[in-house]
Amino acid sequence: MDDVAEQLTELLAADLDGGFTELVRVHARAVHAFLLRVSGSPAEADDLGQDAFLRAYVALQGYSPERRRELRPRAWLMTIAANVWRNHVRGSVRRPVSPVPVEEAAATWSDTAPGPAERAEHGEDRDRLVAALSELPDHHRVPVVLRHVIGLSYAEVAQVQGCPVGTAKAQVSRGMGDLRRLLGAQEDLKEVTG
Repeated sequence: MDDVAEQLTELLAADLDGGFTELVRVHARAVHAFLLRVSGSPAEADDLGQDAFLRAYVALQGYSPERRRELRPRAWLMTIAANVWRNHVRGSVRRPVSPVPVEEAAATWSDTAPGPAERAEHGEDRDRLVAALSELPDHHRVPVVLRHVIGLSYAEVAQVQGCPVGTAKAQVSRGMGDLRRLLGAQEDLKEVTG
């Protein structure tokens, strides 16, 4: 566990309210970015994020100080956010996801390594990437967003998904393959119609 996470869990163990305020400050952007990428809607991401943090606070109230001290806050919060998203999808009729405006999409890509972020250099590429990402099925979109947008390690993705690390790697790999195919199909269509 890194120093920031350790300090945060110590604060949560000693002072739940103060620790929770810090937990929100440190992780709210990542939770929102995840929910924005999987839902495609800023308003939905805001609502789901509030629900996720409310559920986290209620859960923390029932945890002993020792259990709060042992948390891995980022993965734990992403697990809650992913479950809130899954419950939302189960509880509503799935509507097509509309792409987020380019300006908002650019701010949520935290991964600076070569890959999807590299394709997002120009506004049109960002638009295409966001649209293709929204077309992925949830079982591929969620792990790709966790790994390549939020920047979780494969171990953290596995924890959030409730699966072995190898399965998480496979989910990310399949999702990235689907994303590349979707982007390639869009490029092929552009060449035919352009």
